[in-house]
Amino acid sequence: MTQMTTGDQLLIDGEWRTPASSARISVVSPSTEEVIGEVPDAGTQDVDAAVLAARQSFTRGSWRDRSPEERADVLEAALAALEPRLGEIGGLVTSEMGLPTTIAGMQIPAALGAGRFFLDVARKNPLSEVRQTMYGPAAVVREPVGVVAAIAPWNGPFNMAIGKIIPALVAGCSVVYKPAPETPLDGFHIAEALTGAGLPPGVFNYITGGADTGRALVTHPEVDKVSFTGSTAAGREIGREGGASFKRLQLELGGKSAAIVLDDADIPTTMAGLAVGSFFNTGQVCAAFSRVLVPRTRFDEVVGALVATAESFVVGDPFDPSTTMGPLVSRRHQERVLGYIGIGRSEGATVATGGGVPEGLEKGCYVQPTVFTDATNAMRIAREEIFGPVVTVLAYDTVDEAVTIANDSDYGLHGAVFTADPQRAADVARRVRTGTFSVNSFTYNTEAPFGGVKCSGVGRDTGAEAVASYYELKTVNLTPGMEPLFS
Repeated sequence: MTQMTTGDQLLIDGEWRTPASSARISVVSPSTEEVIGEVPDAGTQDVDAAVLAARQSFTRGSWRDRSPEERADVLEAALAALEPRLGEIGGLVTSEMGLPTTIAGMQIPAALGAGRFFLDVARKNPLSEVRQTMYGPAAVVREPVGVVAAIAPWNGPFNMAIGKIIPALVAGCSVVYKPAPETPLDGFHIAEALTGAGLPPGVFNYITGGADTGRALVTHPEVDKVSFTGSTAAGREIGREGGASFKRLQLELGGKSAAIVLDDADIPTTMAGLAVGSFFNTGQVCAAFSRVLVPRTRFDEVVGALVATAESFVVGDPFDPSTTMGPLVSRRHQERVLGYIGIGRSEGATVATGGGVPEGLEKGCYVQPTVFTDATNAMRIAREEIFGPVVTVLAYDTVDEAVTIANDSDYGLHGAVFTADPQRAADVARRVRTGTFSVNSFTYNTEAPFGGVKCSGVGRDTGAEAVASYYELKTVNLTPGMEPLFS
C-alpha cells in the first residue's frame, strides 16, 4: 500500500506555491477506505493566479513561438524523466482509484507511448500550407488556440493527463491542468517532469480542487479553450458557459454503448471482447459495452457465456497480483451503482449473476460483476450511464431491430459488432450512430480519433486530430510571390 502522500502546494508560474485557500481535500483509497493523501482545494484566487500565469506566458511567446520540433524535444525529455517513476506512479493510481496493479503496470507505460505519438504528429505536420484559389494564393496557418483549461476524470488519471497535456503543449498552448479530486496524486509527477525538462514558467500550471475549482477555471475570462472529460451533466454546464463566451470546447462525456452480437458470432471471440469491453476498470469506462444485444435464437447460449465471463473475474485487493477486478472509486459511487442495480430489479429485469457486494469484501467499495436479462431498452438500466460492472442484455429478432435499439440512445460514444462476416460487420458499423466503433473487439485506439456524438460530447481526444484541435486556423490572402514565406 502506498504511504500517506501530502501535496501541500500548487504549481503556478513555474513555482510550487502555498495556495491562498487553506481548504484541503482528503484522498481516500477505495480498497481500504483509508486516507492516503491530502491536496489543496484551490480557491478562486489560486485559479486566477494560475490562469493569469498561463496568459502571460502565452503573450510572451517563450513557448508559443518555438517550432513544433523544439517543443516536442522538451516534452520528450519530460516523458523520458517519467520512465523511471512508472512503478511508483502505477502504485499511486492503484491506491487512488483501485485499478489492479497488474493492469496499471501495462496502462501507465502505454500512456507514455500515446504521448510520444502526439509529439511525432506535431513534428511531421506543417504549420502552414499555401493553396491556389480563384482569388489568388492563400496561406492557411495553424496557430495555438491560447490558454487551455484541461480537466480530467478519475477513471484513468495518468493516461488522461498525458492525453490532455501533451497535445496542448506541443501545439504551443499554455495549460492549466486540474485532475479529479479523487485522483490528484499521480499528476504531481507529471508536473515535476515538465518543470524539470525546462518548460518556461507559466506554460504549465497544476492545480488541485473540487467542483468549485473546476467551475472557476471553466468560467475564467482568460481561458480560450476547455478540454474536459467527465459526466454529461457537467459537460452541459461547461457547454452553456462555452456558448456564452465562445470558448473552444472539447468534451468527452458519457456513453451507453451497445455491442451487437450477430447470429454467426464466435462465442470465444465475443466473450474476449465483452470481458474487456463491459468489465474493464470495474466498468468505469465511458466507452464500455453496457448494453449487449443478442439474437433471440442464441440468447440463452450468449447469456450463459456472459454469465460465466462475469463470474470468472477475481474481485479483491487491487495490489494482489491475482486480482482482475478492483473496487469502484468511492463509497458514494458504489452506492450509486448498487442503487442502479436496485432500479433494474424494480423495473422487472432479472439479475443473472452478481447484483451486490462480494462476500468478505464489505470493507472497500466493491460490487460484483452483474448481468441483467429480461430487460427492455426503455428501462433506466438500459438508458442511463451506470459506470460500473453492470451489463444489460437485450434480445432482438432482426439486424434492423438491433441497429434501431443501438441507436435508440441519448449517447453515441462507442459500439461494436461481433460476427464472422466482414461485410455484415461493415454494414452494421456504418449504420450505428457513434463516434467510435469496434469489430469483434473492444479497441481504444489512441492513434485514431476517439470521441462521441449526441450527448457523448464534442471533438476528438486522440489521433492526429487531438493535436489539430489545439490549433486555430488563420487564412492569409497573399499577393503573388509571397508563397515561399509561408511554405
